Amino acid sequence: MSTKPSPAPIESKRTISRRTFLGTSAAAGGALVIGLTLRGRLHHPSSDPSRDPLNAWIRIHPDGQTHLVLNKSEMGQGVFTALPMILAEEAEIDFSRITVIQADNADGTGGSGSVWEGYKPLRQAGAQVREVMIAAAARRWSVPTVQCRARNSQVMHTPSGRGLSYAALVKDARQLPLPDPNTVPLKDPKDFTLLGRSISHLDIPDKVKGAAPFGLDVRLPGMVYAVVAQCPYFRGDLLRFDGTRAKAIPGVLEVFDIPTDPHSANKSTREVAVVATNTWAAIQGRNALGIEWKPGQYHDESTESLTAQLRAGLDAQEYWNSTNTTLNPDTVPAAKRIESVYEFPFLAHATMEPMNITIRLKDGRCEIWSPTQSGSGTQENAAKILGLDKDDVTVHVTFMGGGFGRRFGSPFDHQALQIARRTQRPVQLVWTREDDFTHDRYRPACMHRLRAGIDQEGNLVSWTDRIADTTIIGQSDPRSAQSYELGGALDLPYPAQHFRMSYVPVDSGVTRGAWRGVEISFNVLSVECFIDELAHLARQDPYRFRRRLLQHAAAHSTAPRSNFDGTLADPTRMIHMLDLVTEKAGWGKPLGPNRGRGISCFFSKTTYLAQVAEVTVKDGNLHVDRVITVVDPGRVINMNGIRAQIEGAVLMGLSAALKERITVKDGMIQQQNFNSYDLLRMPDAPQLETYLVEGGRPPGGMGEPPLALIGPSVGNAIFAATGKRLRKLPFQLDEVSS
Repeated sequence: MSTKPSPAPIESKRTISRRTFLGTSAAAGGALVIGLTLRGRLHHPSSDPSRDPLNAWIRIHPDGQTHLVLNKSEMGQGVFTALPMILAEEAEIDFSRITVIQADNADGTGGSGSVWEGYKPLRQAGAQVREVMIAAAARRWSVPTVQCRARNSQVMHTPSGRGLSYAALVKDARQLPLPDPNTVPLKDPKDFTLLGRSISHLDIPDKVKGAAPFGLDVRLPGMVYAVVAQCPYFRGDLLRFDGTRAKAIPGVLEVFDIPTDPHSANKSTREVAVVATNTWAAIQGRNALGIEWKPGQYHDESTESLTAQLRAGLDAQEYWNSTNTTLNPDTVPAAKRIESVYEFPFLAHATMEPMNITIRLKDGRCEIWSPTQSGSGTQENAAKILGLDKDDVTVHVTFMGGGFGRRFGSPFDHQALQIARRTQRPVQLVWTREDDFTHDRYRPACMHRLRAGIDQEGNLVSWTDRIADTTIIGQSDPRSAQSYELGGALDLPYPAQHFRMSYVPVDSGVTRGAWRGVEISFNVLSVECFIDELAHLARQDPYRFRRRLLQHAAAHSTAPRSNFDGTLADPTRMIHMLDLVTEKAGWGKPLGPNRGRGISCFFSKTTYLAQVAEVTVKDGNLHVDRVITVVDPGRVINMNGIRAQIEGAVLMGLSAALKERITVKDGMIQQQNFNSYDLLRMPDAPQLETYLVEGGRPPGGMGEPPLALIGPSVGNAIFAATGKRLRKLPFQLDEVSS
């Protein structure tokens, strides 16, 4: 099998529906076609699996080429390499002959779920390919199938040495029934020859050459370009604008107002669309509008007022709680007690590719080109706004320059749909960087107040965690937050005799949304830094303190459930992670003056992680020198891809911990571009060391969990270096408290 598979083009093809499945082989030029479903947790809730039960396809053509039609979006996370690797391994297909085709109307992609959800279905489908090819060859040779084996897109007859390629067997294989995917034999992992190797991402060469199609690259005949003037005030409204001034700009074609929310019964709030022959002309036209806005109900919201609301929420009537005791954990007897409050700001996504979408309406059909994480959601939204049947809407999913939860559509999709309906011309809507910074779906602002008591030996007698949160998913119904936004805090890995967690939603005009890691990006920092505080309160080494608590959890079978699929964590695996990371980091070795080490660990999405960070704090300056991360991800699919995911998440999490912050004044976002929204720069990057321990389980989620550890690792290292505890993000040395 080739160690350097040839990069394959990423194509866009119309999705195959159930109604055309029986004719698919003929339509695919005599190919053997196998359908499967990779529909996961993020598919659009209105989609009907019974209408279209298959949403991913394998096509093996008579020329030996294999097409894998995927319903997932590639946004740099490597699914267009990892998923075909799974297929190639189980089907015994030459990996260099696989081409990935992007499915239209792709289901939701996010939550670290693509590989985890696709692993078993792709293995089963691959086994169907392998077994039907073996059956076809055995039939051709009139020999028992047990005498045949498949490898590298060929079937060999072991006794005679005869061989037939998959290409030569396609016609025969099409005449045979496929094995049942639920009972077809799967390969023993010890026989894997591709999975676990380091394979370069197939989409990288075209991206480096500028040949890969991103959303901003879409060009259609007769296309016009649009921007939208949006109210800078939260829930504000349009007062007046001068369209004639905008139309005086060369290239500007049309200026008109559109509803801010076409789905709302109240369509009185408006914004202004400017359509032109090019994006620059549209921007200049927008600048000339002389537009005036009316502040909304949140006109007096500020970072300071919101901080006060969050602090008040720490003592307000709880909205929801979870506990394992009938007693108040804050009043049960304990040798020592401690209380701390951790504070987190709003964060922007700051993706490199600005928001964009291209739409063409023609002959009662709608075609959309979008760098979206939810093609099915965009399809559903378009059908609703335009009054079309969903089958008359096709969403061509392009590559995207960063996702992180930002590219789930609204509101740029409904803006473009309204503009396209008005102009009746193909239109590309582009948001400027300022549009995106001021109208993002931000990670929420949040506070944790943690209280705990320990006995003389340092055991956790009590633990309470009150969260005051602006909520991510639960903006319309905060009750939904209890299952989605409390991971990393509700599933406490350390056993407490008396545990209570409670939650209070806080209202804000700032629109929130999914941000990489969602809840774990701040909950885990609170837990892991507070555990560090308890270790020092008990006068114990932070590593040994964690290890002893986890040993107690293992001995008494008390373990948290994964916030991914409900799988019980294994404390002994976490202990192994802690032992390994401290060994790799040289935990007990002195670092010298002004330096410190911090440790953290975590279990999420069936993945186990532990990390040590080393920092230097000198003359008022902080630098993260070294980060050692050990991960047990279950089965490793692509060694190159998994390392990239881990290290990219670490750097993004470090940026959030040290640099990033969205602030509010007079009901508006203050940051408008990178000159006022600081990000981690190359000189800030630490030395990264990553160690993988294959756990023998199916692969777990990997895109998000590593992001959660770097904040607490660095925060704990700062304390080790300075003796002062930072509890407010981003970490600022002049805001420390002893």
